[in-house]
Amino acid sequence: MIEFDDVQDLVSPVVIAAFEGWNDAADAASGLVDHLIEQWKAEVIGAIDPEEFYDFQVNRPVIGTDLHGHRRLTWPTTRIAVARPAELDRDVILVRGIEPNMKWRQFCAELLAACDDLGAELVVTLGALLADTPHTRPIPVTGTASEPELVDRLDLEQSTYEGPTGIVGVFNDACTQLDIPAVSYWAAVPHYVAQPPCPKATLALLGHLEELLQAPMPLGELPEDAKAWERGVDELAAEDEDVADYVRALEETRDTADLPEASGEAIAREFERYLKRRDTD
Repeated sequence: MIEFDDVQDLVSPVVIAAFEGWNDAADAASGLVDHLIEQWKAEVIGAIDPEEFYDFQVNRPVIGTDLHGHRRLTWPTTRIAVARPAELDRDVILVRGIEPNMKWRQFCAELLAACDDLGAELVVTLGALLADTPHTRPIPVTGTASEPELVDRLDLEQSTYEGPTGIVGVFNDACTQLDIPAVSYWAAVPHYVAQPPCPKATLALLGHLEELLQAPMPLGELPEDAKAWERGVDELAAEDEDVADYVRALEETRDTADLPEASGEAIAREFERYLKRRDTD
């Protein structure tokens, strides 16, 4: 069981969760949770005991010096933080962790029990995968939901994927088994620039969170970081003719495809998000 510090009652909390590892290409998903923790000054209230779930030869503890000059050992784990954003009419439970090495069902059961204790009403999981997509175009984000009402409202789909899955897939399945409403967003990261970070993918996921929660999200330096990332990849591609040719081929394929990013509905949604953020500012 996860033990919490004293926590006041939360208002209609939504869970936003991401896990390092197989589900997190270029750290795009976990990077978004880190961003929200920082922007919202979220308070860590508890953590899973790592002894049951992590192989410390795979995910080793880290030793370092804290702000007071004391030596501290930090164990790999999954932490739960709480934020009360002024821009939302509900509180947020942020789950930031590492894909466990063992006992996945018990891991998910403990996390969901903790979220239930906090009164969670909706679970949102974030992921990122490597894909044949050009860095010069909008990052594709796919979304799935567990309930028909969410599918219709958010214009998502119910997942039809078949094949190997990571902890995000297992966590979503556990939500379904317990009749907990769940949404999952996945960003497609250009595979030829797989090294983290990928702020453009993180920013794309943030945009979909805005649409889901119907409120502006704190951008911080993400837009500037995304532009700098794209310029950096442009420079790398310009130095290698083979890479440049490959990017142009991806662009042609992308531009001729019938993509949601080019649809009138997608453009309208993006404009609505812009207006909401401008009104807030």
